[in-house]
Amino acid sequence: MRHRLACALAIAVSFSSAGHAADAALYEAAKKERQVVWYTSLIVNQAVRPLVEAFNRKYPGIEVKYARADSGPNAIKIMNEAQAGRPQSDIFDGIDTTPPLLTAGLVERYVPSEAGKYPAELKDPEGRWQALVVYFLTPAVNTSLVAEAERPKTAQDLLHPRWKGKIAWSTVPASGSGVYVGSVLQTMGEAQGMAFLRALARQDIINVDATNRAILDQVIYGQYPLALSIFNHHAVLSAQKGAPVEWLKVEPISAPMHSVGLTKNGLHPNAGKLLIDFLTSEEGQKTLAEVEYIPAMPLVSAKTPSVKPEAGGFKANVLSPDTVTRNLDNWYKIKKELFN
Repeated sequence: MRHRLACALAIAVSFSSAGHAADAALYEAAKKERQVVWYTSLIVNQAVRPLVEAFNRKYPGIEVKYARADSGPNAIKIMNEAQAGRPQSDIFDGIDTTPPLLTAGLVERYVPSEAGKYPAELKDPEGRWQALVVYFLTPAVNTSLVAEAERPKTAQDLLHPRWKGKIAWSTVPASGSGVYVGSVLQTMGEAQGMAFLRALARQDIINVDATNRAILDQVIYGQYPLALSIFNHHAVLSAQKGAPVEWLKVEPISAPMHSVGLTKNGLHPNAGKLLIDFLTSEEGQKTLAEVEYIPAMPLVSAKTPSVKPEAGGFKANVLSPDTVTRNLDNWYKIKKELFN
């Protein structure tokens, strides 16, 4: 028994030493590159700066240069730089960023050091992307305009005559109406899903060319009583500040993924790998949780735990970058045919 225990401890120490050695070797290689360039869609003051500060405390000597833009523009920028033969970024993140870069072949394979702490649905089997943040797209109501008894409990409740012409949603491709259409089809099946979508289209859904956050604000201000698909943690943050808003556990609840990846032919590949390691590590995920983002790592709770399925008691349809890449054009085509 003692011999087996000693062997087990020896193996554990061996693995631990190997992990630390690999981390040290990567850090040394990253220090020689001296900097890392990060194209991000995270909010700078809320998330990027705290993450950079935490990274610098752990790995001094590497300057983190970041450029903040929305996901789609970041993807276009990376593709344009690659076409010009002058890649500038080392890593990227976002919801809409990864799918077009996968299609263009501009993502380098790299498996982060703590990838084993994530379920298969939150990481690419080919090592091209890893979940960084998760979002849950749910309906939300203005609680001053909608009595509790009238708030939808199921998708079928959305078809009640009281909601005709009063439901708004975003037309932003990878986190708006197209994604909702996809989640309906994935969770209900093709026949039942299309029947529901045709019925929903008869409700005269209001198309809004704005982000989910902007539409939530319009719900709060009373322009719309109900939004079909907003980020649930945004509703929590607004409610904490006194806004008359509540998110609803009405399925299907889409879970688009904010993923992170290594840019192909980046100038600082080792520093890029080290930064991805940190962002997806338990330490990096806790830093995100502290600033009210929803950490992708299941071991790390959100600051408001109920916004995640584990603590909130709801099911979510996880949408990987690959799933979005394969299906978004078709989902959006259905959306335009039925709802435009």
